[in-house]
Amino acid sequence: MGSSEETVISLFTFPPTFGLRNVSPFCLRVEMALTHLDIPFEIVLESNPAKGPKNKLPFIISNNEIIDDSELIYLHLDQLTDGQLFEGLSPTDYGIGCAFTRLVDDHLYWLIVASRWLDDDWFPNVYKGFFGAFPPVVRDLISALARRQMRKTLDLQGLGRHSLNQQKAFARRDLQALANVLTDSRYIVGNKLSVFDFSITSMLSGLLDNVPGTWVTAIGQEFPELQHYADRIQAEVGVYGRTKP
Repeated sequence: MGSSEETVISLFTFPPTFGLRNVSPFCLRVEMALTHLDIPFEIVLESNPAKGPKNKLPFIISNNEIIDDSELIYLHLDQLTDGQLFEGLSPTDYGIGCAFTRLVDDHLYWLIVASRWLDDDWFPNVYKGFFGAFPPVVRDLISALARRQMRKTLDLQGLGRHSLNQQKAFARRDLQALANVLTDSRYIVGNKLSVFDFSITSMLSGLLDNVPGTWVTAIGQEFPELQHYADRIQAEVGVYGRTKP
């Protein structure tokens, strides 16, 4: 696709961890969109999300303008390319794609977070991956405070108030909903690659390619069609979530 060659965008994203090139599906989807649109960009690794304008990643710098949040970045890229990012989507396609994006972003994502941060057996991977670079004298304190804050966030979100078995059932239903569509369809909407494939694939890569696997990974493996879909989309775009394609 065409692009504005004079525009060089800086994409601020997490460094590799958990077998992933970056731990955030929201960062990955922006990278996929930039690559798909053939917009020149550079990746800037940033391990501290507090350096983002809203204390989170990703954000981009485009023509000296800072844009944060993957959805807002999508809109900026669509404007930058005269509508190419959402090109060809019917109103129905847009509605379905938006609904599935909300499912993975506002529900499934938090179950992935819970499987990493709330699981006592898995949390040592978070400890090593996120806090291993801190001096030993403060590592335990910082990681404990961060975990306590994450518990509070998940409680406020609502999913953290459910039992583990209930969380697993929620995840299975989310993934089944995706599998119901993708068993017979090459793409999440329509008959060609779209921006919504980036959103769905980035989340699936985050849960399926996570190393070592979490309990969400195990549930995801019950749906091989989701792995096939995620692999196919990543190959088509040429951007992979895992460190070793």
